Amino acid sequence: MQHLIYKMTDYSDAQLELVRSLEQICKTADSSSLRVGIESLKEAGGDEAYLYLSGGRLTGFLSWYTSDGIEANLNAMVHPDFRKQGIFRSLLQEAVKDMRKQRLSTCRIRVPADSEPGIQAVRMLGADFAAAQYTMMLNNGKAAALHQCIHQTRDVVIRRAEALDSEFMVACLSQAFGDSAEWTRSYLKRTATPDRVTYIAETGVGPAGMLRIHYPGHSLAVIHDFCVVPDQQGRGIGRKILAAAVDLLSPQEGLKIRLSVVTGNIQALKLYQNTGFEITAESHYYVSPLSRLS
Repeated sequence: MQHLIYKMTDYSDAQLELVRSLEQICKTADSSSLRVGIESLKEAGGDEAYLYLSGGRLTGFLSWYTSDGIEANLNAMVHPDFRKQGIFRSLLQEAVKDMRKQRLSTCRIRVPADSEPGIQAVRMLGADFAAAQYTMMLNNGKAAALHQCIHQTRDVVIRRAEALDSEFMVACLSQAFGDSAEWTRSYLKRTATPDRVTYIAETGVGPAGMLRIHYPGHSLAVIHDFCVVPDQQGRGIGRKILAAAVDLLSPQEGLKIRLSVVTGNIQALKLYQNTGFEITAESHYYVSPLSRLS
C-alpha cells in the first residue's frame, strides 16, 4: 500500500469534507468530543495542516498554529483502522520541521479528555500534562432570559478598540493572565487579523475591561481574551461585558458562539453559565519541547 504525506494546499469544500468525515469517524469510534479546528483551515491566515494518505485514502491529519511565535498549538487524528502504524509520529515530524523554521521552542497538543487513544498517544511522546479546559457554547434561549435581568441597568457598554487603546489592552491582559507586557504586546500584534475584532468595555469612569471575538468561519464566533482590570473586579462588570458581547452577536442568524475556560477557574465558569453558556466538551493539553519530538 502506498503511503503519502503532504502539506494541505487545497481548501475546497470537497477537501474539507474529507477532513470532516475523518473527524466524525474518529469521534464515533472513540466516543469522544474530538474537534480538530476544521473552521481554521483556509488558504489565507489559516492553520498549517498535513494529510496522510494510505492507498489514496485519508487516514491521518495534523494541524497547528502559533499565536506568540514561541509555542505551537496542535491538533491531530488518525483513522481507528490505521493506528499504531506510526502515522501520528510521521505527521508530527513533518510539522516539527516547519515549526523549527519559525524558531518555535515548544508544542502544545490538544486532546479530548474522553479520548483514551489520544491520551495514550501523547503520553508515548513523553509530553507533560499542562492544563484542562472546558469548551462552552451559548444556549440562545437561556441567554435571552438571563439578559433581561442583566440589562435592567446599562452602565457598561462595549465599543471597537482603537489605536489609542493599545496600551490599555496590554495592561489589562497582562494583569489578568499574568503574562509579561512584552509577551502580551507581541501576542496582540501577531493576532491582529481581519477575522478578529477587539472590544473595549467602558463604564462611566473609563475603560474597565476587554474581550476579543474571532470569526474563524461564517457560522461561528469565538470569544476570548476576556478580562476586567483588577480594580474593577467583583462588581458584576464581567457579566455585563459578556452579555453586551452576546447581544452584539445574537442578531446574526445561525451564528454559534463559543468560548473556553480552564476547568479549575470556578469563578469564570459560573460567570459563563450565568450568562447562558453550557459545557459541551473538555480538552486536555500536553506540552513538550520540540527537542523531545525530534
